[in-house]
Amino acid sequence: MARHGGQSRDRRWVRVLLWVVGGLAVVVVAAVLWWVIRFPDADAAALAEVKSRPDLQVVDLDDVGGVALHPSGDRGDEAVIFYPGAAVPPEAYLAVWAPVVAETGVSVFIPAMPLRLAVLGRSRADTVTDANDQVATWWVGGHSLGGAMAGSYAGAQEPGELRGLILWGAYVTEGADLQGREDLTVLSVSGSRDGLSTPSDIDERRELLPDDARMVELEGVNHAQFGRYGPQSGDGTPTVTDDRATRLIADVVSAQLLDGQ
Repeated sequence: MARHGGQSRDRRWVRVLLWVVGGLAVVVVAAVLWWVIRFPDADAAALAEVKSRPDLQVVDLDDVGGVALHPSGDRGDEAVIFYPGAAVPPEAYLAVWAPVVAETGVSVFIPAMPLRLAVLGRSRADTVTDANDQVATWWVGGHSLGGAMAGSYAGAQEPGELRGLILWGAYVTEGADLQGREDLTVLSVSGSRDGLSTPSDIDERRELLPDDARMVELEGVNHAQFGRYGPQSGDGTPTVTDDRATRLIADVVSAQLLDGQ
């Protein structure tokens, strides 16, 4: 009888364990669905305007998903790999990058991220560089979480592999190991009205970047204006239009890229 009772208890524990595992699976699936449902879309009008420009070419990235933006005609041998912010689609950054690509001739590759989280795809840049061996000079960059992961990626590369790092409304983490990287040109572009990567957040982590990193704070620009995907919860209220913000960002980034050529 004791043996039978022990078997009954074992079966009860198995049932309890199955219920627990099943419950956790439901919670995980529900969390993923909730996250996906909250995904913003790229602004349709801004995207259509970029695609209609005769001086630019939008190309889908079949290898990793996402998009690339090239100057029409001959492509140069310099390019940027840009990581999107959390939940933001790659296409949302085309309107902001468009004037930069047109003015500098530098292409930009914006890979898609698993679940739109760059933390799950930090090494996506490897796939892009492997598929584009015609590019001789690479920059990496990103917006928000994408910038943090681009910084982490840059810190893991050997000197000479990358030309530089471009941060938009972003800061790197301590693990990025960029403080002594004299081989990297670093540009940090932030917004004075950013409520998510605030000016104080950027300042507090300035010491994690190389001493000669260029820090530019744009007056009136908020977090969401580094892309075109609509307002973002918790963000500050901008005091400049989206078009003005794009022009301010493009002027700074274009100057940096042209100076580095």
